Amino acid sequence: MSAPADVPDALRTALVDQAAEVLGRMEPVEVPALLRAVAKFAPRKRATAGAGPLWLALRDEQFRARVAREWASAHADDGERAPLDAAVGSWLRGSDEWRTQVERLPADEPVVVADPRLARLQAELERARTRAERAEEDAAVARAALAADQREMRRLRSDADRARSEARRATQEAQEALEAAETMRRAASADRELAAEDRREAEAVRTAARAEVRVARKLADARVRLLLDTVVDAATGLRAELALAPATDLPADLVAPAQERSAGQRPGSRGRSLDDPALLDEVLRQPWAHLVVDGYNVSKTGFGALPLDEQRRRVVDGLAVVAARTGAEVTCCFDGQEGVAPPGVPGRGGVRVRFSVGEIADDLIRRLVRAEPQGRVVVVVTSDRAVARDVEAWGAWVVPATTLIARLSRV
Repeated sequence: MSAPADVPDALRTALVDQAAEVLGRMEPVEVPALLRAVAKFAPRKRATAGAGPLWLALRDEQFRARVAREWASAHADDGERAPLDAAVGSWLRGSDEWRTQVERLPADEPVVVADPRLARLQAELERARTRAERAEEDAAVARAALAADQREMRRLRSDADRARSEARRATQEAQEALEAAETMRRAASADRELAAEDRREAEAVRTAARAEVRVARKLADARVRLLLDTVVDAATGLRAELALAPATDLPADLVAPAQERSAGQRPGSRGRSLDDPALLDEVLRQPWAHLVVDGYNVSKTGFGALPLDEQRRRVVDGLAVVAARTGAEVTCCFDGQEGVAPPGVPGRGGVRVRFSVGEIADDLIRRLVRAEPQGRVVVVVTSDRAVARDVEAWGAWVVPATTLIARLSRV
């Protein structure tokens, strides 16, 4: 920026007027600290009473850029601008073109100097006037800074008074809290002594109760053992009396090919459904439980993207692990060709693999369930509603194929 003495009075006055207008439109938080006092002036007095601070603030790049933007926005539609307006815009943009444009301003009447000494005096007077203007500007800045410092001092004094008041209140509250804590500590000490006494009494009662429980448990164990020995001796005597040979065949091994039978009324359903894989394991751990699986129903649900032989292998391998962990008898049924049993996978780990011959696997599953004695735990895995309805009517548990898939995924 040029020094203030280089700017003609007309251009300087126009720049101060433009800065005063922009200052009136600024938000309080946007006003520079130098102009906060000027911003409180009446609009018509800002350019005159605050000329010094406004001219000094125009040296700040940020404030001058703000004034330049608003001047450009206000004169965007102007055609050929007057020399003074053009000079204002050039000065705000930081261009030296304002000097050329100032030369086009109307000239003042020439001053005739008759005496060289008078000319020197006039020059010295002009320099003194310039220094006075600068001193006035500096004084305005100093007054504004002083006012800001005074406001800051008042704020700090107010903050200090408030901090002292809060400190006194905090000290009083801390003292009260300390007294309350001491009271609570004494009460807690008394409660602890009472609790210790109660604990000693409870320990004595628990010791006596444990002795009673041990005696009761021994009595119950003796009664159960006596009853079990009685049942075992009775069963052994009955087997000897009836001369029963040990069981060598299981019902599922004796199911023959399908025979035509007349339709009749089915008994009422005594079956139940299992949807929880964990509950499935609990059921299969019951004595002599028999798990019957619709092989392709399960394999196509869980491994439908694989070839059929790989599906069968996956299902049978998983069932072998289930059989090992639960001890249940496992039979897996697959559909076979009409009259011919296809080559399949051999039974693994106690898994019996059956292929239907002359019938579908659903009918083979029905016959396997019908062959089981009433009261034996039989679990059928199928998502076929017709098969599920029939085997439930014969007392079997029904498990959806998705439940077994979820169980096999944990194998």
